[in-house]
Amino acid sequence: MTKRGLRTATVAAALALVAGASAGVASAAGTAGPGAAADVCRPGTLKVTTTDAGSSQVGMNHEGTYLKVTNTGNSTCAIGGYPGLALEGAGHTAIKTTAHHGDTYFAKDPGMHGVTLKPGRSAYADLVWTHAGPSSAKAKYLQVSPTGSNAHSVVAFDKDVDGGELSVTAWSAKLPSAS
Repeated sequence: MTKRGLRTATVAAALALVAGASAGVASAAGTAGPGAAADVCRPGTLKVTTTDAGSSQVGMNHEGTYLKVTNTGNSTCAIGGYPGLALEGAGHTAIKTTAHHGDTYFAKDPGMHGVTLKPGRSAYADLVWTHAGPSSAKAKYLQVSPTGSNAHSVVAFDKDVDGGELSVTAWSAKLPSAS
């Protein structure tokens, strides 16, 4: 292949990737509800916290919490899919992290879909890990990227996590549950 042919193929592949990513964003925003589609939530307008939401998620060496993302902006926006996750140790050192998307030990996965967040409204994901093995990572913090982009929040997370492995459901307007 000539240099020009390689360059053309590279540009075409990049355009296809951008078009695919744009289609995914439009799809997530487009499922936000009737009427005008909400814009995708922007970094800086989302606050991430963890919450037990009044229910304990502990059993058989499993532990869990809910991730809660709140729209702190002034306009309605949409998110969808799964949160990006990364564990950090003391001093914010990176810990090798593997996030498994789908059902968790405590909740069914609602599946990927768009969630519209009016100002002040929240979405939730169930986050679960085990803590019984000798390969437990000593996490102190959890990076959470609500939209899967590089923008993320860091929340306190003083937990032992086997092998740095986390299970997480997709974002949902309601707390994910076992049913």
